[in-house]
Amino acid sequence: MKIVEKAMPTHGKQKKKAKNLRRQGKLAKQKQLTPGQWFEKLVAVQAKLRAPDGCPWDREQTHQSLRTYLIEEAYEVLEALESGNDAKFAEEMGDLLLQIVFHSQIAREEGRFTVAEVIRSIHDKMIRRHPHVFGKTRAKDSAEVLRNWEQIKAGERRSSGDNRDSKTSESVAKEDSLLDGVSRALPATLEGFQLTRKASRIGFDWEDASGVFEKMQEETEELKKALKQQDQLRIEEEIGDLLFAAINLSRFLNIDPEIALKKANAKFSRRFRAMEGLARKNGREFKSRRRRTKRSFFAGWRVSRLARNAGRLSAHSQGFPHRL
Repeated sequence: MKIVEKAMPTHGKQKKKAKNLRRQGKLAKQKQLTPGQWFEKLVAVQAKLRAPDGCPWDREQTHQSLRTYLIEEAYEVLEALESGNDAKFAEEMGDLLLQIVFHSQIAREEGRFTVAEVIRSIHDKMIRRHPHVFGKTRAKDSAEVLRNWEQIKAGERRSSGDNRDSKTSESVAKEDSLLDGVSRALPATLEGFQLTRKASRIGFDWEDASGVFEKMQEETEELKKALKQQDQLRIEEEIGDLLFAAINLSRFLNIDPEIALKKANAKFSRRFRAMEGLARKNGREFKSRRRRTKRSFFAGWRVSRLARNAGRLSAHSQGFPHRL
């Protein structure tokens, strides 16, 4: 029997192996960090980026310059949520969290508040607004929870003096309203959704969806009258009333209008791109086609889509694998 002796590892190989073991140990240690420790590391990273020897771009940013990124990151979180990709969802939530840390770091540098105060504020608020969990109050259902929430919120505003009219003077207090707290900085669809939702909590609502449909029909007729009169200001007003009625219908049906509209936008984008592709296959750009031909392309796209769907259903019924 021939004995084969194994070669002893060289010094270089031993050094590389030891390095890999140290790296693995470091990664394992990092995985064991608590959420709080990871958060502290993130805060330290952002502080370093804003330091004199940090990143020039980060140092140039202000609360105002970061506004766009805050909105963009929030929408990217929603897109990732809809995708069903957990890794992407986690990544985008991290990007949104960074915006909170970034703003808090700028505020700390200006001596206004720290990220610890941000966390303490929301922690204390959640305790205050859930007395049925952390106190002796009882709530039989979610509707009662929401009513209590609004009452507690109104009390907080009165205590803090946050019921002044920004349009007039800071020294002139305005009367309390159930609609206080709905930010005017919200996108119009979300603002309308919040306004009608708050009003509905005290019974200011339709009996059923048919009433909202009637309201939408009424606003449509008003818009048609404004179009005949060619009154641009009234047309704008009636368009607004019609959109508001549609938002109210969405709220009544428990659908977020902003998300619904985003999905409709995405659907239009997919269909339009598909028609552009269909036109190119026929040897001509879609934009150069006549209006009637453009409509025929849309009809052709719908027919081909229905045929594909029918084929998928047929394959499914026969037990064949298919992609939806």
